[in-house]
Amino acid sequence: MCRLGHYSLGLYEKAIPMGLPFRDKLKAARMAGYDFVELSIDETPQKLARLELGNSERMGVIRDMHDTGIAFRSMCLSGHRKYPLGSSNKETEARGMQIMKEAIGLADDLGIRIIQLAGYDVYYEAGNEDTRQRFAENICKSVEMAAAYGIVLGFETMETEFMNTVEKAMKYVRMADSSFLTVYPDLGNITNAAKTHGTGVEEDIRSGKGHLCAMHLKETKPGVFREVPFGRGHVDFENGIRTAWECGIRRYVTEFWDVGRGEWEEDLKQAAGMMRGILDRQVVMER
Repeated sequence: MCRLGHYSLGLYEKAIPMGLPFRDKLKAARMAGYDFVELSIDETPQKLARLELGNSERMGVIRDMHDTGIAFRSMCLSGHRKYPLGSSNKETEARGMQIMKEAIGLADDLGIRIIQLAGYDVYYEAGNEDTRQRFAENICKSVEMAAAYGIVLGFETMETEFMNTVEKAMKYVRMADSSFLTVYPDLGNITNAAKTHGTGVEEDIRSGKGHLCAMHLKETKPGVFREVPFGRGHVDFENGIRTAWECGIRRYVTEFWDVGRGEWEEDLKQAAGMMRGILDRQVVMER
């Protein structure tokens, strides 16, 4: 399915009903036309427990990937929203670093190449110069851990002012000065940031050229960041993807959620078809 040498298109795990086992989720993604699945490690106890899977359970996931012909190849690590690296609470900060270490270990075992990091210094508390400083210090420690395993970390551009643009994420990428810390922009979130601040989406994407590992393709509306169906928001996917392509991004993930409509399989196919249409045009234009 993957256009070798052209691009790969992944699916955000939460687009598939939560109760399905890994094998069925992988099979559904393959049948819908995706090349890989992005594993979710969010702040819920159920998802964080995945970091503690035993060897036999990890081997079971590897067998599922082998048998279905599609793999988990990136991880959305949003568990740091509850346990942020810049937290003023020492126990919370320590838990955040433990999550980072365990996530890198799980990624290494499963063959995951990219871990997307939530671009928050803190989330459920007020940020300040101290939280930003702790965040920076712990990011540098995290990059050292990831580098030892050859795993790339990428900042997601978020919905808060702290890191809602590629340009803001690049401050920390330059600080770390490592091949293993990059930006993994969310096209929907930077579109909202651009609308709010009167800046350009394409210009913002270009500010990270040479340091962009992948892109989330998500629909948004002004002030609305989740669960907006594709085609019902204001994201210019054509121009956003074209700019990302020009900046060297060849790995894309459709980010949307199963909202219990009962038509999730059709939703997967429609999203894949829409994005492949745009991406295939980039391939043709490049020839």
